[in-house]
Amino acid sequence: MKKVKKATKKEIEEIHKRFVERYSDAVTELNYNNAYELVIAVALSAQCTDKRVNVITPALFEAYPDAEALANADIEDIKALINSCSFFNNKAKNLLAMAKTVVEDFDGEIPMNEKDLQRLAGVGQKTANVVMIEYTGANLMAVDTHVFRVSHRLGLSDDKTALATEATLVKKFKNDLHALHQGMVLFGRYICKAKNPKCDECFLTDMCKTTESFKV
Repeated sequence: MKKVKKATKKEIEEIHKRFVERYSDAVTELNYNNAYELVIAVALSAQCTDKRVNVITPALFEAYPDAEALANADIEDIKALINSCSFFNNKAKNLLAMAKTVVEDFDGEIPMNEKDLQRLAGVGQKTANVVMIEYTGANLMAVDTHVFRVSHRLGLSDDKTALATEATLVKKFKNDLHALHQGMVLFGRYICKAKNPKCDECFLTDMCKTTESFKV
């Protein structure tokens, strides 16, 4: 990974300010109506676009409107509904196992704390944090490919993994993490793209350390 100049304390404060000003009302682009639908949508979005997930989920939610219905589903039926999503075989198994745990251990309700969320199949730290950020406005950070890339291009992190980058961002930013997470995702998706970033539309060009891409 190329060595990138680190952002100064003053630059970090300015980056924080600009992101919060621009993205304070930002929310996920995943479509959902409740915590159950949100957990599924976020789990499906791993290595799959939000746009694709939004195409898949309406039929899935109609067939299985709650955890109990999904817990009693046939695995092949779940696969058929999500087969245009990446890693659909594995995700189908996780969705079924997740629903069973929610029914058996949490009375059919999605638990809203990181520790319990991570007990659900297919829900790691990143997914749990994304759900908490979106549903409760929790002061947490989650690092996907967009956040990872933006963090490195702005000199906020030179960490090699998403989890290490998350810890660095939490330490450097401390507050408004939910807005920063949502903002960095949208900024990375539409402006600071991996290929051909739209530098002419960027509001952080004076903070940019590199336009190179970084792989998680």
